[in-house]
Amino acid sequence: MYRAVTHNIEVQVRPFYLEDRSDPAENRYVWGYQVTIDNQSDDFVQLLSRYWHITDGTGRVEEVRGAGVVGDQPELNPGDSYQYTSGCPLSTPSGIMVGHYTMRNKRGETFDIAIPAFSLDLPGTRRTVN
Repeated sequence: MYRAVTHNIEVQVRPFYLEDRSDPAENRYVWGYQVTIDNQSDDFVQLLSRYWHITDGTGRVEEVRGAGVVGDQPELNPGDSYQYTSGCPLSTPSGIMVGHYTMRNKRGETFDIAIPAFSLDLPGTRRTVN
């Protein structure tokens, strides 16, 4: 489990390898990841957008930006949590993902919260994420 806290909003990520959707002979490796966002602040917040910086095992970088997550822009009152699952295909057996969510509070102020860096590695192997 990987964890980051920004502005009293905690983001936890649990990556997992999807062997049934992967085909190593074709250089296709697929991971799922489950994200939990826990609003530990005293403010209402809404997740507006996401940004991902994905680096595969050869150092190739892909950046992904978009509105919300999995088609949703969740609203979280103080004490609320939101959880979703998504996925990431790579052409290498390892990689690293990191990013941020842009949030808005009830005053209309926007700010970013960190998504912790997490590694995508075949089962039985593991790199250290700095």
